[in-house]
Amino acid sequence: MEKVFVAQRVAKKLFTTEAAVDGALVEAAELMSEMLKARKDVHVSMVFADEVQVKMIEAMTALSEARSAMVAVHNELNEAKLRLGIRTSMNGENKPPEGAIRTETTLREVG
Repeated sequence: MEKVFVAQRVAKKLFTTEAAVDGALVEAAELMSEMLKARKDVHVSMVFADEVQVKMIEAMTALSEARSAMVAVHNELNEAKLRLGIRTSMNGENKPPEGAIRTETTLREVG
């Protein structure tokens, strides 16, 4: 099999994995937000379920570390691609797959 096709197959899985990690981080952040709102909505003290929030932050930290590791994997695979002599872009190799979660944000002025 040609190297470029193998590289494309790996790139597709890489992008899917990156999107999954980003998606998990988004879901975890939304869960944390809901937990904080729920505590306020039921009118309980900040100390209520504090250990749960600590665990949630630990989980989010682990997801953030996984994301950083995936960035490193991406960079290493790009270097490997170059070492194999594959110099062309592979159909949007640097673009996330269709439907992937966007990581850039648009800031707007409020107030």
